[in-house]
Amino acid sequence: MSEKEKVILVTNDDGMFAPGLHALVKAMKGLGRIYIVSPDSPQSGKGHGITLRDPIRFNRVYTFDGVEAYECSGTPVDCVKWATKVLLKDQVIDLCVSGINHGANASINIIYSGTMSAAMEAAMEGIHSVGFSLLDFSFEADFSAAEAVARQISEYMLTLEERPLRPLLLNVNIPAVPQEQLKGIKVCRQANARWVEDFQEGVDPRGMKYYWMAGELINLDEGSDTDIYALDHGYVSVVPCQFDLTDYNALDKLKKSMDVQ
Repeated sequence: MSEKEKVILVTNDDGMFAPGLHALVKAMKGLGRIYIVSPDSPQSGKGHGITLRDPIRFNRVYTFDGVEAYECSGTPVDCVKWATKVLLKDQVIDLCVSGINHGANASINIIYSGTMSAAMEAAMEGIHSVGFSLLDFSFEADFSAAEAVARQISEYMLTLEERPLRPLLLNVNIPAVPQEQLKGIKVCRQANARWVEDFQEGVDPRGMKYYWMAGELINLDEGSDTDIYALDHGYVSVVPCQFDLTDYNALDKLKKSMDVQ
């Protein structure tokens, strides 16, 4: 009996025509049967947002030869919810890959990232998932190294146990350097960093005031085992993540200090 063909869900937050998505689909070719569900417009920074007040529309597109693909009017998480509950509801999805994002999603960026939220939503459904990001915002970015990394890590993910109680969720960031200059892959922890925002005030042509948010990511972590450290030193960073936000270190201390069960 031949081995069952793997089912791979591909999504992103940059939209159906983003070069990073095309690179990721190319990296998945030959690993299984690919399905794509992607937002119909850029959704960067949407985090784990979902659409509640408006209808969500899905349209079949034929951008990818031999691959079933759909555009979604909602968020990256909407894409994954529909894929798991409607499109592939009767199938086992072996792997969800999200990206390849244009720009970093290291450290605290995972909280804001639509790329990682899509992967996290799939993990919440019991699917091994990976979010891939390249540290280059340019539309003309070279994705060849990121494509190779995505292929390598996805091949590993497809060897894992099917439908585990705790699926593996990875946040993978790739330096924007040629493939031959990558020093390797490091499994890391998330660096302690935060954004320091600045709101630039302006006035539109109708005389209405508006604000444009800008900011700088400040690394507060001097550890050499973090994702930011790995990226700064030419390594691909791989951070295993979870969606349980409980602060377990504070549990007992809080119970004692509050004198509760």
